Amino acid sequence: MSGVWGVRGVWGAVRPHAVRLAGAGLAGAAAELCGLGLIAAAAWLVARAAQRPELAALSLAIVAVRGFALAKGSLRYVERLAGHDAVLRALAELRGRVFDALAEAGPGSASRGRAAGAGRGVRDGDALTRLVSDVEAVQDLLLRCVLPAVAAVACGAAGVVVCAVVLPASAVVLAGGLLLAGVVLPVAASAAGGRAAARVAAGREVLAVRALDVLEGASDLAMFGASGRFAARAGDAAARLERAERSGARVSAMVAAAGFVVQGAVVAAVVWVGLRGGLDEVGVAVSALTALVAVESVLPLASAAQRLREVVPAVRRVGVLLAAPPVVSPRCPVRVPRGPLGVELLGVRVAYDGGAAALDGVDLRVERGRRVAVVGASGAGKSTLLAAVSGDVAVASGAVVLGGHVLGRYAPGDVRAAVRGLAQDAHVFAATVRANLLLARPDASEEQVEAAAERARFAEVVRALPEGWDTVVGAGGRGLSGGQRQRLLLARALLADPPVLVLDEPAEALDPVMADALTRDLLESPGGGTLLLVTHRLAALDAADEVVVLDRGRVVQRGRHGELLAVPGAYRDLWEAELLAA
Repeated sequence: MSGVWGVRGVWGAVRPHAVRLAGAGLAGAAAELCGLGLIAAAAWLVARAAQRPELAALSLAIVAVRGFALAKGSLRYVERLAGHDAVLRALAELRGRVFDALAEAGPGSASRGRAAGAGRGVRDGDALTRLVSDVEAVQDLLLRCVLPAVAAVACGAAGVVVCAVVLPASAVVLAGGLLLAGVVLPVAASAAGGRAAARVAAGREVLAVRALDVLEGASDLAMFGASGRFAARAGDAAARLERAERSGARVSAMVAAAGFVVQGAVVAAVVWVGLRGGLDEVGVAVSALTALVAVESVLPLASAAQRLREVVPAVRRVGVLLAAPPVVSPRCPVRVPRGPLGVELLGVRVAYDGGAAALDGVDLRVERGRRVAVVGASGAGKSTLLAAVSGDVAVASGAVVLGGHVLGRYAPGDVRAAVRGLAQDAHVFAATVRANLLLARPDASEEQVEAAAERARFAEVVRALPEGWDTVVGAGGRGLSGGQRQRLLLARALLADPPVLVLDEPAEALDPVMADALTRDLLESPGGGTLLLVTHRLAALDAADEVVVLDRGRVVQRGRHGELLAVPGAYRDLWEAELLAA
């Protein structure tokens, strides 16, 4: 049932533009009818002119040929303009819906799915495929499958009518040819190319995932000497996709050849029937060329059927994504209080995929406006703690309290607006630097943007860029160094200035001196909200109101920086390890 409801979700994006789409279909059908009328009138005119009648006898046909020719070109233009306008408008809306669904199924909801065992997570490569290729498949569904079918039906029916007027027997022959070319061949093409189409759709998805692994993880793969192995995997995926596409191309070529054979056979049969039926040369010419154009109009249905087999899995994937159950809002949501908010975790336990607990019975209270640093070894549960506070992971037991109410009392959108910041997988979009920052706060003034950049030590980077704030960066931050990218993301988080600011390793990829200075600045002047900061740099944590130490998903120590250093424990061990590493 999710696929059915998902297709309804796709239709929901198309429905507002159904009038334009219907207009395009009518214009396309009218253009095909004009083409049919043009050929029939021209055939009659040429054949009749060979009989040397009075010029007045040809005047109507001459006007008809000119009229049909002008109308066909004009209607074809209208069909292309209206069709692409409607489809592109629908795709723009559909991309927005898919993006919103991916945001729900992204880091947050992926984690919710894993924690709940639902498996709703979406990998980056799969997300890229769904947002680009799969959404574009909806365009092909409308422009290359639906609209040609409408035009083919109209033109084929008109051709049969014309032939029936000239000679009923030729109409029977043409109807049989149309069934063969417009029904049998498409069904055969769909059946023959079905497996190849499925392999192509699956191959594109696999290639997108593996190519993105190679591109996005290039530095990590190089560090571990795995670049060649992952590149070879991507190459294998590309080779399998190429083989599938070649197989589909062979089917397409054979179907096209069969279509031309059918077209020629139908025209020959119509001529033969016309001669046997006593038609003169004018009637034979009109019926033969009408049959030629009518069959030609339905030949694209074979390629449309093949393309339909390719796009159906993509449309189904989009549909399933849109049909995924949304995060349920409470019946009577509570308003999020203004200003800094207090945060409290009560016996919170989080486990992924039924494995060991990432958080195991965490009890933590953070007063409103406090600046708290969270530290611990890798895998201690620091990022999961931030995700639990922001509602991005479902807790298996316990509760997260925000501003005096459990998270479930608030609308999910209100929680996302109240608890925001910098996550480890934050994304830089292919856009200008200014546009990337304004994602956090679209109505921010120039002064607010510059102030956030100054606090993140990013303003100096902007001043060095060739176009300043209008410099376009690539997807994922291409064109920026790792430290520059991190400061851009931090500036975006600071610009949002939410009631609870969560920062996950904000100084990552910076040199130690700058990292410590930036961490200290964040702790001394975090903005207007409560601050939860995850870091592995301890030198600046004397500026924090409190330091919380996690180990294996549990709070093992908490207190001020100096107090924790004064006693043996996990924090002193981390401090000594940092001194040795320096």
